[in-house]
Amino acid sequence: MSEGLGITFEENDRAGIVTLDRPERLNALSREMFEALSERYLRWGPAANIYGVVMQSTHPSVFCSGGDLKVLQDWGKQGALSTIRAFYRAAYTHVWVLENFIRPNIPLMNGLVLGGGIGITLFGTHRVAGENYRMAMPQVGIGFIPDIGGTYFLPRLLGVTGLYLALTGRSIGPADAFRLGLVTHCIPSAHFHVITDAVSDNHPIDRLLDGLHREPGEGELVRLTPAISRVFTAPSVEAILERLDAERGEDEEWARETAAVLRRKSPTSLKIAFLQMQRGKSLDIRGALRLEYRIASHVVGTPDFSEGVGARIAGKGRTPNWAPATLEDVDEAKIESFFSQPADDEDELELEERRLGA
Repeated sequence: MSEGLGITFEENDRAGIVTLDRPERLNALSREMFEALSERYLRWGPAANIYGVVMQSTHPSVFCSGGDLKVLQDWGKQGALSTIRAFYRAAYTHVWVLENFIRPNIPLMNGLVLGGGIGITLFGTHRVAGENYRMAMPQVGIGFIPDIGGTYFLPRLLGVTGLYLALTGRSIGPADAFRLGLVTHCIPSAHFHVITDAVSDNHPIDRLLDGLHREPGEGELVRLTPAISRVFTAPSVEAILERLDAERGEDEEWARETAAVLRRKSPTSLKIAFLQMQRGKSLDIRGALRLEYRIASHVVGTPDFSEGVGARIAGKGRTPNWAPATLEDVDEAKIESFFSQPADDEDELELEERRLGA
């Protein structure tokens, strides 16, 4: 057990059980939670008594809302950039631990999954979505970047869907997530306890999950896929907006709404995210995480990050004042430096080669 962290760990026969239990903060993730997760997975990896791990949430409608923005805001006000960077170091390190954990790892998600919540669930062997599952990568809306492995997994989604999700922050349900490979199974939440019991009993999990899976239907993005491909293959964010503004016909309303959404985001974050999706296509997961940490280490020191987090904490009524306020005024050379140079000469993300569970 891990008292006071908002997360608990138990062993039930052959199952390791992780429970996110911070409902008052929508299971927002702290540095201590990331570090506790990594420590436990490193312990369970070589443990002969553990067949697999199940992750669950006590919140009725939220699996995990991502990183704890309130804490990040407090650190930002104190000018504690090194502490913020340590938070992201712990986050990316845990994603790498998950990537190397080869025992069955099964998050049971029946609610909202945002940002960091995707990071603690995506890089395992299985991903189970319940009927109320919704996921999104909304980070550009707070002056940040689509992180926690987004540089790796988003460019690998169907066509340019990953770029669309990264720039707009749009949420999707289980059908689209299944079609895109973000979840492996869609299973009614009423059956989640069966999965936990099976892992505890050392029951081969693949056949069980396949048997419980229910086809989720077409999803919301299928009809939009041609329009997304037509628009988001443009060579820049500015060109994407031009194509959206020029869209006519049955997708005109979608285009107008999407353009309005993009124009509310941080121009700097939009530029960074666009470049991330281009660079990420050629990176492996280790390289993507190292690059993300480098970019994040720069971005947390920008005015847009403190402004965006502050606006989100203050509520939806507060409109962020981005600096610069337009795409045209973003310094392209500065953006490039975020990718090419560490924020601190001594501060890069080192990820140890390991294989957990062999």
